[in-house]
Amino acid sequence: MPNVRWVEPIVLEGHWVRLEPLSLDHVAGLTDVGLDAEIWRWMPISVQSPGEMRALVENALADAVDGSQVPFAIIDRASKRVVGSTRFLNIDGSNRRLEIGWTWISPRWQRSAINTEAKLLMMRNAFDTLGALRVEFKTDSLNERSRAALLGIGAIEEGTLRNHMVTQGSRRRHSSYYSVIEEEWPRVRQHLEGRLARHAREADAGLG
Repeated sequence: MPNVRWVEPIVLEGHWVRLEPLSLDHVAGLTDVGLDAEIWRWMPISVQSPGEMRALVENALADAVDGSQVPFAIIDRASKRVVGSTRFLNIDGSNRRLEIGWTWISPRWQRSAINTEAKLLMMRNAFDTLGALRVEFKTDSLNERSRAALLGIGAIEEGTLRNHMVTQGSRRRHSSYYSVIEEEWPRVRQHLEGRLARHAREADAGLG
């Protein structure tokens, strides 16, 4: 059975963040916040110019044509600024699984509630709306911060694919895989909702 359109482009909106289908209209905003070299340190490619950012968006939109990916712009609701991007990818409707990845957020917003809420919105859509059985994540095995963050949201580490990708500078990347499955989702959802509630309390107290 073809996978086309199991996942439709959709706006996902929370308290801090809005995820909207990526378009060329987002290129300028993404360029404003997305040329920091640190953002791309662990990504397969580096984006260092407005032209490269436009190419990244164009490639994401081309990859989305067959329904195997759905890319989003990440919008900070408070400032109404584009602060990064993320995607559903490796969408397999027949087996009801997908990946959340290609996620990057400008450093200024990385320690806010935005990434936590974005993950919650996407997993809610995957499990509660689409009926997914599995949501997976992968990261560079050397990226300790990302690996800790995935464990922090409640994902389970499954293993490492060696020589999985050739990245910047022709480096052979090992990719560490994580997942949340349907049976674990209620626990993970409660955990993420609890983290966001703490963010809200800190914000109300003037700490966030």
